[in-house]
Amino acid sequence: MCFFLLLNFCCVCRLTRCVRCPIAYHATDYCIPAGSVILANNLILCPNHFIPRKGCRNHEHVNVSWCFVCSEGGSLLCCESCPAAFHRECLNIDMPEGSWFCNDCRAGKKPHYKEVVWVKVGRYRWWPAEVSNPKNIPENILRMRHDVGEFPVLFFGSNDYLWTYQARVFPYMEGDANSKEKMGKGVDSVYKKALEEAAKRFQELQAEKELRQLQEDRRNDKKPPPYKHIKANRPIGKVQIITADLSEIPRCNCRATDESPCGMDSECINRMLLYECNPQVCPAGEKCQNQRFLKREYSEVEIFRTLSRGWGLRGCHDIKKGDFVNEYVGEVIDEEECRARIRQAQENDIGNFYMLTLDKDRIIDAGPKGNEARFMNHSCQPNCETQKWTVNGDTRVGLFALVDISTGTELTFNYNLECLGNGKTVCKCGAPNCSGFLGVRPKNNPPSDDKGRKKRKGYMKRKQQQEVTKEREDECFSCGDGGQMVSCKRPGCPKVYHADCLNLTKRPAGRWECPWHQCDLCGQESASFCEMCPSSYCVEHRDGMLFISKLDGRLSCSEHDPCGPDPLEPGEIREYPGSETVSLIRQICYWILCMFARSPAF
Repeated sequence: MCFFLLLNFCCVCRLTRCVRCPIAYHATDYCIPAGSVILANNLILCPNHFIPRKGCRNHEHVNVSWCFVCSEGGSLLCCESCPAAFHRECLNIDMPEGSWFCNDCRAGKKPHYKEVVWVKVGRYRWWPAEVSNPKNIPENILRMRHDVGEFPVLFFGSNDYLWTYQARVFPYMEGDANSKEKMGKGVDSVYKKALEEAAKRFQELQAEKELRQLQEDRRNDKKPPPYKHIKANRPIGKVQIITADLSEIPRCNCRATDESPCGMDSECINRMLLYECNPQVCPAGEKCQNQRFLKREYSEVEIFRTLSRGWGLRGCHDIKKGDFVNEYVGEVIDEEECRARIRQAQENDIGNFYMLTLDKDRIIDAGPKGNEARFMNHSCQPNCETQKWTVNGDTRVGLFALVDISTGTELTFNYNLECLGNGKTVCKCGAPNCSGFLGVRPKNNPPSDDKGRKKRKGYMKRKQQQEVTKEREDECFSCGDGGQMVSCKRPGCPKVYHADCLNLTKRPAGRWECPWHQCDLCGQESASFCEMCPSSYCVEHRDGMLFISKLDGRLSCSEHDPCGPDPLEPGEIREYPGSETVSLIRQICYWILCMFARSPAF
């Protein structure tokens, strides 16, 4: 176990301290860790002093068989205090010597009462349960043998109790009920009921926690985390802010006598191309309405505490569609500095990032320095959007209203993949088309009328299932069997493989691409590939290696072609489509077969 020196006194409130080590907590069920033994009003024996009993199977330490970062198996680095496990490559760390503990355990995090967790019992699958306070459990459960560090859990689905400890539980997270693949296949009715109950209870407890936090913040008049307010982007290190010469700035054809020179309803060519007019160049002069970045013509906004997503931003007056809300400003850094800051934040368990891509070489980090725009939250159905404008020759990011926004409405925009550092973070926007995670495309909006919804219900369900299947396949593309897989990191490629099938001695790190994308003979970028095995070839070497099947239109190698090694007749033209045309050929072949099937002579 790892121990941390904490203050065992407080100037404004009473703390409960452990009698064996210098650690202390607020005297509430929300702070005292589960498994603590209450000795007196301000004295406890904390769970750090748990000693496993020899021969007790429920006291054996167990780790999960997948990585907590990427959810895949393989060679894992296991925490010695909790079930957490990680790929060393996912944490980007060297192999540690001696004992190793995850960030949460090093920070002293423990399970708490009224918390949903996953629990391991014997050979059963990981099962969802709620950590119960010993004061609220039945008398017969309380009389069961248990030691310091053990706490009771109530299993969902069966309503059974069990005494367990930290090394056999890990926290439940939003969306876990849909991640059945890492819990094993073959979901029975009891387990399905448990998943449903756990998801519902988790939402209830989250709502209670958020409401309690909101009340506490209002009572203490808590202010947003400190940051330095700046009005314009600040370059850091080798990064430069570009300033164009006046002769290089484009001129529009607007005139000062126009009804709305360079306005939203005008035909200003600069506005159409997202260029801001320069006051020294624009023919409209002082009446030009396309200088919002330079003049900082922002909408009036205020920072406020949301119920479930921390601090947010809302408008102080009505905002019309297309209005300029604010500019996203901060420190402008390069990719190297960006990676260093993300790594430092992850090492210090910092979960909030304010990084937004400016262009291919520069990133805006509004964390240490920025303006009110840094508080704008994400939404899968936002009321604002980011637009990249050219101002005096340099690129700047503005936030513009997508719809009419009434006073007091929270302002949001879709982070997409332009916001860096968040990783796979659960989305809490609550939109009907919410994707579930930041950086993932939102779902299509459902039909507005009930009739259309009923009519397309089955179709949409099948379509969603098909999309999930395409995201990542379950069987090795080489041998067709399941098990622990290595997945291709090329965008859009769903293929997975056994490491043994690829003759890999260790799990590949970084952006590894599968053999489907390299020529089998020269290793160059493949142009055509067999659809039933990893065989692929470049333009130079594909002749004689791949054939179009006459049965289903698939591109196949000689080993997997259902029509045999030489399906084309003498004199026929042999075609070699790339990956983008294979589906079209298959569809055309299907139409031809259907036409023959309808023909009386067929």
